[in-house]
Amino acid sequence: MRFLLPKILLATILVAFATLAGAGGFRLAPWKDDLFDYPAILGTGYGGDYVKVGYVEQRDLYERDVVPEKKTKPEYVDLEVKSVEKDMTAREGRVSVNYIATGKVQGGAKIVVMYVHGRRGNRGQGANDWMFGGNFNRIKNLMVRNGGVYLSPGFPSLGSRGVAQAKMLLLEYAKNSPGAPIFVACGSLGGRICWGLAEDDETAAIIDGYLLMGSTNDDGFFKSDAFKRRVPVYLGHGTGDIVISWKSQEAFFKKIKQLDPSYPAKFALFDTGSHGTPIRMTDWRLILNWMLQVDGA
Repeated sequence: MRFLLPKILLATILVAFATLAGAGGFRLAPWKDDLFDYPAILGTGYGGDYVKVGYVEQRDLYERDVVPEKKTKPEYVDLEVKSVEKDMTAREGRVSVNYIATGKVQGGAKIVVMYVHGRRGNRGQGANDWMFGGNFNRIKNLMVRNGGVYLSPGFPSLGSRGVAQAKMLLLEYAKNSPGAPIFVACGSLGGRICWGLAEDDETAAIIDGYLLMGSTNDDGFFKSDAFKRRVPVYLGHGTGDIVISWKSQEAFFKKIKQLDPSYPAKFALFDTGSHGTPIRMTDWRLILNWMLQVDGA
């Protein structure tokens, strides 16, 4: 990896992404970008697809939150989205799933984003406006302000049952929002559902990007239709993660690039960050607009 001056590199990357966003096609408009931009880029590799992001716990957690890890400062949040948020249940045959939806909950969405929680999580985690520095509130606002829908389901099982529930929900929204690009973000062990969806032929055909945050990897992906379609993959991880090693995710990213050097994959390594840091610090708009550009939406 080649290391560059942070300010120069950060400016270069931001200009590049701004150019992509203005190149035509559907893109997410800015919302509180000054608060959620990466604070500093410490290094880069693979033509910018690998970035090391500066994370300082005092600044990015304690000075950002009123109650550390539980309630962020009000300027990071806009609760108007609660007016278009519903607690819902999707059901088909014997498969059902409870979920919280924000935005175009009944269909007609321009974009669909679903978050999958990790072990011992629930549908409330991905809809919590105040935790994780307000980053879930940001994705909700990005969806509402851009005519999209955000889904936060609850999965009692992160195995085959959870994959079946996630599949049923995604197929429902693919049907009621035809043509809308669909993205799935998975935190921690929720990655098992992400990879299960990637390796299912039906869902591999409709998902346009996977975001793995402090999450898992699966070599079965390389045999999937999703990999053959070259569906974009984002991996975010903290160097201080003691639950899932960042080194295994880095190795997975490098394997993607070894198999296909131009494959649309990005890796963000949050320096000193813990297991939950990627959920707090991932720039939703930056990553989703890149995926939209790759997808050509």
